[in-house]
Amino acid sequence: MELVNLSCSDFAEKLAGKDPVPGGGGASALAGALGVCLGNMVGALTVGKKKYADVEREMYDLCGSAEMLRMELLALVEEDAEVFMPLAQAYRMPSGTQEEKARKEETMEEALLDAVRVPLKIMHACCRAIDLLEAFAEKGSVMAVSDAGAGAALCLGALRAASFNVYINTKAMKDTDRAKAFEAEADEMTGVYLKKAGKICDEVEAFLRKE
Repeated sequence: MELVNLSCSDFAEKLAGKDPVPGGGGASALAGALGVCLGNMVGALTVGKKKYADVEREMYDLCGSAEMLRMELLALVEEDAEVFMPLAQAYRMPSGTQEEKARKEETMEEALLDAVRVPLKIMHACCRAIDLLEAFAEKGSVMAVSDAGAGAALCLGALRAASFNVYINTKAMKDTDRAKAFEAEADEMTGVYLKKAGKICDEVEAFLRKE
């Protein structure tokens, strides 16, 4: 089943159920996609306006980048589900004998690598989306600045959510050096981009609430 082709209602129903997918990773990728779509909306409402003629070319470029990110994040909804299933199967492997235990640990370690790499991909995509939303908020139509802020808020949440999916899987890895490297990669992104997204949200709110 292609999760992204479900209706909003059906996706939400599956997310609320006991099926292992979609889960937090897929939800974060979808939230990131929605966030970057709002940036694209700002661009679409900016181009063609005489007031913003000097940034029109840049808006077209930003919209093109946003569209590519939208498709990437939607693909990651599916990819997250695909890599989780082998991990779920590995957890169910027998471990009654030393041989079975060793085979299970080896299989789990391999599955955990993919289960970490996909949410890291989601995080990287969300960081790029936040960069785009910063530009949309600064240079796009002020009539749509609330959409840029909403997009930044969604990508902030998506970035944080995806990081949780990194950490829960690195926690289970036997290779602690590799786990720490993955965690450091995630930490670097959250350290920079949660602040950047929060700043966008704060500035948009300040603009909207000023007397």
